[in-house]
Amino acid sequence: MALAVVRSLGSPRRLTTAQDLEDFEQELVDQYLLAAVGAGIGDAAIRQDRRLIFEFGEFLNSPVWTAGPEDADRFLRYQRKELGLMRSTVYRKSLALAQFFDFLIARYQGDVHALTGCVLTQPIDEHNRPANPTYGEIRIPPSDQDVETLFGAWRPAVRNSRKFLPAARDYVAASLWRRVRLRISETAMLDIRDWRPDLGTHGKLHIRYGKGSHRRGPKPRLVPAINGVDGLITWWLTDVRHQFGEDWSDPDAPMFPSERHDGPERCGRARPNTLRSGFTDAVAAFLPTWAGRLTPHGMRHFCASSMYAQGMDLKAIQELLGHAWLSTTTRYIHVHAEHIEHAWQTANERTAARLIGTGG
Repeated sequence: MALAVVRSLGSPRRLTTAQDLEDFEQELVDQYLLAAVGAGIGDAAIRQDRRLIFEFGEFLNSPVWTAGPEDADRFLRYQRKELGLMRSTVYRKSLALAQFFDFLIARYQGDVHALTGCVLTQPIDEHNRPANPTYGEIRIPPSDQDVETLFGAWRPAVRNSRKFLPAARDYVAASLWRRVRLRISETAMLDIRDWRPDLGTHGKLHIRYGKGSHRRGPKPRLVPAINGVDGLITWWLTDVRHQFGEDWSDPDAPMFPSERHDGPERCGRARPNTLRSGFTDAVAAFLPTWAGRLTPHGMRHFCASSMYAQGMDLKAIQELLGHAWLSTTTRYIHVHAEHIEHAWQTANERTAARLIGTGG
């Protein structure tokens, strides 16, 4: 992403015209975005921040350095009540605005005051900052029996589907969410070259577009093809993928293609919404009690919980999910209601066995 070349904000000047004020405001924004580039923030996140800053400025109808908490109050209310945006979207916008003003205060408080007479304040404070919408949110995944019912009915339906190829594609993609907890975006961005059967005991999937923390672009990782994924991928690439088009042997071709082609020799890439739609239809057809409730992200919660219940340790689950923090992983783990009682009973049995063994 190209940014404008900006001059030093410390260079001598006077702001005498409306254009001078506008140019100064633009330089502040450019310096912030330049710092974001230096910090390794991804281009998409930088563009998003830029749009938000200018959206806030237009709402203010005055330079950003004049903003106070009451202006943020009105802006956040407008986002929720007038635009009807989701709580999570408004929350992310508030965080981005707070970060921008933290930057201005830390670096350019003196320059802004010297040139405009205004004292910068942080408009996002403890009174108007939206609560994190994920706090206290419990996403209970379906049971093992529910998921087996879904995929057990979906599997034979694929063979009899009127449009076999997209049906098989959607089934394999959803199976990756079920078995190794891939994100839907990570699944859509897989290329044929990302299947590495030569690595490890079962082979590995190279996730090149993993979700990066703190918006610092993709974070790649290798995911072992455990839990039957190796056989699933082998079947897909051997028996099905070549039926989409002649690019089946091109390592740069998409692992999960769309029915459309980008050119005479290359299949298009199935987008996340396409894969999501296929999964939603399957849930409605084969697990109607979860229709409208079970999502691809919910399958990540199911898989993490299922493997934890089978004895996989949290650190291994963290690496598979691609989380930077173990605390994030723990929010994906949901245990059965009797889990605490079972753990308590097991601990008591171990204690009793030790007492009997020592003659106590």
